[in-house]
Amino acid sequence: RAAYADDERFSFTILAKNVGKRKAQIAAITQSSGDLILNVDSDTTLAPDVVSKLAHKMRDPAVGAAMGQLKASNQKDTWLTRLIDMEYWLACNEERAAQARFGAVMCCCGPCAMYRRSAMLSLLDQYETQLYRGKPSDFGEDRHLTILMLSAGFRTEYVPSAIAATVVPDTIGIYLRQQLRWARSTFRDTLLALPVLPGLDRYLTLDAIGQNVGLLLLALSVLTGIGEFALTATLPWWTILVIGSMTLVRCSVAAYRARELRFLGFALHTLVNIFLLIPLKA
Repeated sequence: RAAYADDERFSFTILAKNVGKRKAQIAAITQSSGDLILNVDSDTTLAPDVVSKLAHKMRDPAVGAAMGQLKASNQKDTWLTRLIDMEYWLACNEERAAQARFGAVMCCCGPCAMYRRSAMLSLLDQYETQLYRGKPSDFGEDRHLTILMLSAGFRTEYVPSAIAATVVPDTIGIYLRQQLRWARSTFRDTLLALPVLPGLDRYLTLDAIGQNVGLLLLALSVLTGIGEFALTATLPWWTILVIGSMTLVRCSVAAYRARELRFLGFALHTLVNIFLLIPLKA
């Protein structure tokens, strides 16, 4: 703000108190006049060409939103930030890229996403009044807004060459709190997306089923293995072998596609997933 306060190209809206990201977005959107809205988190740094690349994608009037590729700006800080950076690569260049291939990225991530202002204005009431357990929602803004865009008939896109670097959690505690918010948003807004799926490509339905049922199947496998160990005092080698093999295949494919051997180390995330994230999400 100090750097650009005297620049006539910028105007700043300072709210009287912290009302949360969603209401702050709405305040800015209603006071804006441009055709496109760029949402950037406060801990995110954009590459110089991000705006032009996202805006180029938005030249198609059928596109309501587009997101860039996320990377961890503090990737080298800890073993956890290295894992999360790889997790972001997979989420962007496998999940989002595949969804975009079929015309509907299911979540344009908050750190770097561009929206069509005319579409956003028509959706603001639904966006602002979303509830969670009877109270105004204060999480999952990006996924909810994306689903609203799809419900309104717009496409959502992914632009891998638009690079945004964001600060990721560097301790387990902060990471687990982030993942809990994301899990709540995913499960809640997946239900919200169900009426939209029949109008989209069949792959998107398969993707939504896979992301939710896959987690349940992994949890079931882990519980079965624990039960076998408790009842027979023998290690569930078959369960360990299958989960280990699938992990190795996934990490190998990622290492090949990214041309980086470090993705083999993403196998460690399976242990984090099994022993921390599954119990947390349950």
